[in-house]
Amino acid sequence: MKIGIISDTHGSITAWEKAYENYLIHTDLIIHCGDVLYHGPRNPLPDGYKPNELCTRFNNLDKPLVFVRGNCDAEVDQMVLDHPLEAPSAHLFTDHWRIFVHHGHHTELPVKTTEHYNLIISGHTHLPSLNEAAGVVYLNPGSPSVPKNEPKTPTIAVIDEAAIVIWNIDTGEAVQSWRK
Repeated sequence: MKIGIISDTHGSITAWEKAYENYLIHTDLIIHCGDVLYHGPRNPLPDGYKPNELCTRFNNLDKPLVFVRGNCDAEVDQMVLDHPLEAPSAHLFTDHWRIFVHHGHHTELPVKTTEHYNLIISGHTHLPSLNEAAGVVYLNPGSPSVPKNEPKTPTIAVIDEAAIVIWNIDTGEAVQSWRK
């Protein structure tokens, strides 16, 4: 199973199209780590800011989507999205992964999280990262629309049974990777 991971789209149809057409289209499931439609008061308007159009794309997508509520997501977003905004987290299990997904703006995880999951995914920071500690892999796919790393690199991630890759959606280069 291939899983696409995206976070912090902040209403950018441009970022979504680039991520979807080049990477996420080839996945079986997409996980969105939150901050789906609204750009947030601290962020600039991203290129292609069209939250209504982005919402329509999500609602018409013929692929399973899991959304986790971010700090910029509101009740009104749930009113227009046909998929539930899970809050504060979502849990998914595959043959190879026990996945805990949260947005990341609450930094304290439940105590047993690292005992029961082998992949913890978050967004929020807009900074791509991938590391392992004590048998648990921690992934932040960054942001395809409002990256905050230097240089500003728009990123998403793709997971399969044996590997995780964070991709620069502008250049097609792997930013970070991890293998079992």
